[in-house]
Amino acid sequence: MKVYFDSAATTQMHEEVIDAMINGMKEKFGNPSSTHFFGRESKAEIEKVRKDIAKYTGVNASEIIFTSCGTEANNLIIRSVVEHLGVERIITSVLEHKCVAETTKEVCSKKDLELLLLPIKKDGNLDFETLEKYLKDSPKKTLVTLMHANNEIGNIYDIEKIGKICEENQAYFHSDMVQTLGHFAINLHELPVHFASSSAHKYHGPKGAGFAYIKKGTGLKAQITGGGQERNLRSGTENLHGILGMGKAFEMANQNFDNEIKKIKSLKKYTIKKLNQAFPDIIYNGKSADLEESLYTILSVLLPFHDSLIGFELDLKGIAASQGSACSSGASKASAVITALHDASVLKATTPLRLSFSIYNSEEEIDYLVQSLVEIAEKQKARNQAKEN
Repeated sequence: MKVYFDSAATTQMHEEVIDAMINGMKEKFGNPSSTHFFGRESKAEIEKVRKDIAKYTGVNASEIIFTSCGTEANNLIIRSVVEHLGVERIITSVLEHKCVAETTKEVCSKKDLELLLLPIKKDGNLDFETLEKYLKDSPKKTLVTLMHANNEIGNIYDIEKIGKICEENQAYFHSDMVQTLGHFAINLHELPVHFASSSAHKYHGPKGAGFAYIKKGTGLKAQITGGGQERNLRSGTENLHGILGMGKAFEMANQNFDNEIKKIKSLKKYTIKKLNQAFPDIIYNGKSADLEESLYTILSVLLPFHDSLIGFELDLKGIAASQGSACSSGASKASAVITALHDASVLKATTPLRLSFSIYNSEEEIDYLVQSLVEIAEKQKARNQAKEN
């Protein structure tokens, strides 16, 4: 039996998405920058997807810029804000994805900018009082970059509140929304956010396609220069079939939120029940076990035994899961996010595991997962007893 519980890293593409991409590759091959019929036809397809995404997110089509992924979208935004908007300081947190964490470190180091990290509470939530204090204590022009939902522990953050704090203090606000756009109905126009990012492969679309939301009038400029594609914000021949696949995936997600959320949330609830029965001492990271305050797609735990090879052992049983984000899924130690939430003594006696679900999972698969974890725990206990003897 092969089971996939790593949808936060990437999702299985819908058949309809694959069909849309194949049809695009067969029928729409012109360079979108060419002025002849074939080019105009390709360009029209791209603009249709842009308008559709803009419609679902409540923004102007000109505010949607296609990229290759969420990482590129985040880099475009952060680097351009620093380069062109006169930012003197960045406020972020240890919760951010590596593409934000590493980019902010690099640009602050190169430009000699101040970099401030918000304290994290033990439940994985952000300290809004400190954010207000940081912004009010200094007149420095600031970029605040905080994700909408964490990709490891699943906590959902109040970006409306963050945005209002930023507005009150004339700060730019960027939110990595890779784990939420395509999973929830989100009207970007109604949120006090200047910039956001999305990646198609997180909601059953193709890898290699994503988009940045860049609020009109903010003054960002390209980081990749050349032919001036994407409204002079991202040069390079567009990934036409990737954009078509992303458009189809985003359309399907927005038309099926209610059914998908209901099904996946039910699977997550079932998993919590089964894990509690098998491991009464299990620890849930952050708000992960709260069905209302965390992503319905993610469940992050500390198993009540220490096994640095848990990912490998699950893989041998045909189960795909991770110990953190996809960037650190092969790591044998807890990620920066998990480390920030727990004492070293707790981490030494437990094993982090992230399970992430999609509509393609079933209760039968969850039963197999939990039974496999019980078997691994028993083997680990036997190994420990052998060492003591």
